[in-house]
Amino acid sequence: MTARILVVDDIPANVKLLEARLLAEYFDVLTAADGMTALSICDQTHVDLILLDIMMPGIDGFEVCERLKKNPKTAHIPVVMVTALDQPTDRVRGLKAGADDFLTKPVNDLQLMTRVKSLIRFKALSDELRLRADSARDLDTTALLAPHEGTLDEPGLVLLVEGRANAQERMNRALKDVAVTTVIGDPQAALFEAAEKPYELIIVSSALEDYDPLRLCSQLRSLERTRFIPVLMVAEQGEEDLVIRALELGVNDYLVRPLDPNELVARSITQIRRKRYADCLRASLSRSVEFAVTDALTGLNNRRYLDTHLNTLVERSGRRDRPLSVLITDIDHFKSINDVHGHEGGDDILREFARRVRGAVRGADLACRYGGEEFVVVMPDTTLEIASQVAERLRDAVAASPFTISATGARAQVTTSVGVAMLEAGQDGASLLRRADQALYQAKTDGRNRVVGEAA
Repeated sequence: MTARILVVDDIPANVKLLEARLLAEYFDVLTAADGMTALSICDQTHVDLILLDIMMPGIDGFEVCERLKKNPKTAHIPVVMVTALDQPTDRVRGLKAGADDFLTKPVNDLQLMTRVKSLIRFKALSDELRLRADSARDLDTTALLAPHEGTLDEPGLVLLVEGRANAQERMNRALKDVAVTTVIGDPQAALFEAAEKPYELIIVSSALEDYDPLRLCSQLRSLERTRFIPVLMVAEQGEEDLVIRALELGVNDYLVRPLDPNELVARSITQIRRKRYADCLRASLSRSVEFAVTDALTGLNNRRYLDTHLNTLVERSGRRDRPLSVLITDIDHFKSINDVHGHEGGDDILREFARRVRGAVRGADLACRYGGEEFVVVMPDTTLEIASQVAERLRDAVAASPFTISATGARAQVTTSVGVAMLEAGQDGASLLRRADQALYQAKTDGRNRVVGEAA
């Protein structure tokens, strides 16, 4: 794992110490002696992580972090505050400014590297998702990543795994204004519960009776349904080795008892917001993928999807020695329809035509808009005879009743011509489509509003 890390500190000895540790792990290291220089570097250069001192001349680390998180260009860069300040109020203020984590000087090497690598992995995933989701215009990353003021737009859904009643009560009370919390003392019951509901944060106590908390964390990261839920470990004083192991297993954050309620709330909010951000990115990516293979006008799959998927179906047909047929259909005299009703009217016809195509074909068939007024239906496990029957059903569904033009209420009588072909041994998808297209041409030559099948 490699990345570019910016170290910001006004004391040269501190900079040199962190720089040496990071270079030993083959990270690319940049340095800055004050906040304004750090902001300038982040604005002009790609940075994967910032290790930021708080007490500096000019603007302090809190203000640097706030400015970074308010700038859409830099809001996604993880910030770890490295400071001699060790009061809970300082950590809470840093988290509210948008910091992703805190390290206290003198910095423990294992803790430093574990935190750095964890945040870099998160950024790498986020960068990939953001890159793929750039075309989704409804993705408001600025709002998602902006510094918060100790509140959420909607309460989070939190699962607390803690066996001691007094600890349950204290944490539940601290979180009541920002989360709906379910408390479970049995770790295995908690694992099943986490898999059943859309939790946004799981808080795991290290003091689980007769159960290794690291095993629970490992199980949460192994299950498909829970692997993306943030996990916050609550450890006891002196359990540094356990915390480091937990972070290596994928735990997102930790707290050490005695707990400060404000810090518990601030760290919980940070993880819930990050979860919502990642969920938004994944949803946006799913929409982007769907848009890439779907025709926007008709809602059918597009030619790009057909070109990819048809070859898969052809290969499967050959392996299983099963028939495969396709039909190509287009709207008769579509140019005349556009001339009479305009392009908006033509779009109405295409949408309704696609709806009738979906209604006429079977659930296992793949219906696509091939381009213009042409549509293709791929029919796995289907002989030419059956495919011709489907094509005739489609032709009849189109001709059975007029199409309505929404803008004017006018009615247009529409017919379609259909060409059908069945896959021959050794033939590829492109050849199969060409034969179906030849059959379509024959249907038009013979007078339109008919089905022509080409035997294998």
